[in-house]
Amino acid sequence: MAARAFLILVLVAATAAEAQTYRAPRTAYGQPDLQGQWDNDSMTILQRPKGFAALVATPYEAAAYEARRFGRYDKVIAPVDPNAPAPELDNVQDDDRFEKPNGLARVLGEIRSSQIVDPADGRLPFTPQSRAAAEKALKDEEVYDDPEARPFDERCLLGGGGGVAAPITNRDHLLIVQTRDAVVLSGEQNHEVRIIRLNTPHLPAVIRPWMGDSVGRWEGDTLVVETANLSPNDRWRWNAGDWIPLSSGARIVERFARTAPAELIYSFVVEDPANYTQAWRGEHPYRASTARTFEFACHEGNYALANILAGGRAKDREASAAKAAP
Repeated sequence: MAARAFLILVLVAATAAEAQTYRAPRTAYGQPDLQGQWDNDSMTILQRPKGFAALVATPYEAAAYEARRFGRYDKVIAPVDPNAPAPELDNVQDDDRFEKPNGLARVLGEIRSSQIVDPADGRLPFTPQSRAAAEKALKDEEVYDDPEARPFDERCLLGGGGGVAAPITNRDHLLIVQTRDAVVLSGEQNHEVRIIRLNTPHLPAVIRPWMGDSVGRWEGDTLVVETANLSPNDRWRWNAGDWIPLSSGARIVERFARTAPAELIYSFVVEDPANYTQAWRGEHPYRASTARTFEFACHEGNYALANILAGGRAKDREASAAKAAP
């Protein structure tokens, strides 16, 4: 057992050393080249699930967790039989996918149980008021009175989880394109584009773009991006059932570093005293992908939101009729 543990430590150290010595290729402008299509799909979500003792999962914890998820996929998603009855709703999870899921994320050889690295418990450090607001937001998902009460991704304003807005916590394809003066992040959902201006000051505070104002600089081979001036209307992110509140005074610092020819490590720090008792930090890997990006139809024919609200009105009429009945 001791020999096996020593071997694991040696492999992790070797991987970390390789990442530290790797030098990213350069663009025509002499900048580290982060361009291409990247994918971060994994079972690792933002907050640490129960059953994991620490950020770095043991092989036994990982095997048990992945086996349960693969088993759920095989039972609920994989068998596409047109004659089979629909699965029970209790068995369908928000994070189930139609393709077979990848396992837990690996960062420099470590099996990660959560994207959150700090705090050490892997949980969002809500203030009491912010926690109450996040819990209310989950309940408000069941409100069908007003289109502005519906989630941002459902209204096609942002992709699921906030799309390419900072911090990026969702699972999605990410296309990175670089010019001399900007880095462009393009997400598959809603075909969102976030333009990071290089080596320039922030816009005046009165200008608050959707997804905030992102400015970047190079620190060695690492792209450092600071996002501020968030719109007051862009106040939430979402990840696997967690609502992530952000105030207009939030400051988010992201780092993109290519650590191998086909790997990019993305990390971020969120400072937002209006919502959190401390700054919190996350990290997850991206892998180079050859998958194609196709047209994304947020609402096919733009009928979905109108039908959702119409369903709410139908329920209102049923409730009124039941109340009026003798």
